[in-house]
Amino acid sequence: MAERKAPREKATPDPESEAWRTLPWRKFEQHVYRIQKRIYQARKRGNTRTVQKLQKLLMKSEAARLLAVRRVTQDNQGKKTAGVDGVKSLSPKRRLTLADQIHPKYWKAQKAKPVRRVWIPKPGKKDERRPLGILTMLDRSKQALAKMGLEPEWESVFEPNSYGFRPGRSCHDAIGAIFNAIRYKPKYVFDADIAGCFDSIGHQALLEKLQTYPAMRQAIKGWLKAGAMDNGIYRDTMSGVPQGGVISPVLMNVALHGLEKMIEKGYPRKGRSIEKPILIRYADDFVIFHSNETKLLEAAEIAKEYLHGMGLELKPSKTKVTHTLSPYQGEVGFNFLGFTVRQYPVGKNRTGKNTNGKKLGFKTIMTPSQEAINRHIQEVKKHVRARRNLSQEELIKSINPLTKGWSNYYKTVVAAKIFHKCDHILFLQLMQWAKHKHPTRGIRWIRRKYWHHDQSRNWVFSTPDGRELRTHSKTAIQRYSKVKGEASPYDGKMLYWSKRLKNHPLLSGTLAKLLQRQQGKCRWCELSFRDGDIMEIDHIQPRSQGGTDQL
Repeated sequence: MAERKAPREKATPDPESEAWRTLPWRKFEQHVYRIQKRIYQARKRGNTRTVQKLQKLLMKSEAARLLAVRRVTQDNQGKKTAGVDGVKSLSPKRRLTLADQIHPKYWKAQKAKPVRRVWIPKPGKKDERRPLGILTMLDRSKQALAKMGLEPEWESVFEPNSYGFRPGRSCHDAIGAIFNAIRYKPKYVFDADIAGCFDSIGHQALLEKLQTYPAMRQAIKGWLKAGAMDNGIYRDTMSGVPQGGVISPVLMNVALHGLEKMIEKGYPRKGRSIEKPILIRYADDFVIFHSNETKLLEAAEIAKEYLHGMGLELKPSKTKVTHTLSPYQGEVGFNFLGFTVRQYPVGKNRTGKNTNGKKLGFKTIMTPSQEAINRHIQEVKKHVRARRNLSQEELIKSINPLTKGWSNYYKTVVAAKIFHKCDHILFLQLMQWAKHKHPTRGIRWIRRKYWHHDQSRNWVFSTPDGRELRTHSKTAIQRYSKVKGEASPYDGKMLYWSKRLKNHPLLSGTLAKLLQRQQGKCRWCELSFRDGDIMEIDHIQPRSQGGTDQL
């Protein structure tokens, strides 16, 4: 069965641990979600006063404060990472104390502490690093509480083609939106990336855009102006929001909200339908589409001016104009979120068709980008080389998460041939690993020792007891349905969201089956799973008591 992951205590439970564990978490979740739905609906109606009253009610409630502390100290990946005060891994007693400390009535007296700045490498780029800001546990918990109130308010007004850092939305939804934007008509593309988005957002422009009540505004201003400690040296933060802050993704989306509508403003409908530029954004990356090059460049200028008002500008090295079908300045198509998107001219038997069945003469195809393929191959290569002295079973156990995760990410596009290519390269890498372990043995002996027949009589890298390497090709191609327009998990349509969750590309087959059988609900608390919940597969009867893996 699938259940919400319950954090386990290492030591023998004492009365305080038992008090924390036995809190009515189900009631807390229901209470908080009920108020969040009301905030969402009130903002939809444009009732700002009601929104602010409900936000204050939510943040003062004990249920929200306890949930905020639990997410920061138990659920989040950074629960064992300390801020400038060195506090981490809180005991149940200290969690209860922290829940009292983050009551909004104390916020005015609590000055935000600087973030601890850590520099981490950018994925796939050796020379570039980005700053990560690690807050104290107290500030993290306060931000988690503030996020509970702010997120449903802004989810009700965020634009439909905004997909990054939003609940219930993913990069697969952005790729689906791109496919829908170009599937019936070739278009010019303005592919852009905002330079240092998190670090460059103007504080004053962001605070004015939030339009929240004074206490919340003051708290957010304090977090923005708190400064940073970099190698023991204090630095003021004159602009930007800290990467790694709990509320930072929401603030970034607020800063970029309105970009899509601003671009569409210059194209009002007058009698007949006029083609408008289409903007699709994932976090700080966005693309604009239009079939006319001049109109596209006009839309790009509007976007630049809008971003300038928030203190942002585009990164020249990652900003370009291309075309989805025809060569433009020596390029065709574009890369976005690790996918290559382009159209190919094809014959009448393979061409795509419009809604009326008319043949288009081209086909829109999305594949993993060559850069992403090369990066994955190199990652697996380093993984295999670093484990030359491990046993076959340990090697398989360490490689399987890499191949499974990468394949699941790309299984929604045309990737079958690429999966087979990656499998062939992986076979060569494993053969080199085996030769290093047995330099005096021949290839036939090595193959008999490490490769065995599976049930389909195919050669598989596996141990004698049946532990197999999970190849890329074992992941079946699965088409993905994009999220509906402006839909949000706070709209109360839990049946729709639970159905989407079990079809998410990154969920494993067994977990997806269990979610379907349990109708998207946790077996124990009977609440519907939501995006971001930590889930695990558990046994109704423990294995030590005779339980089996039968679903």
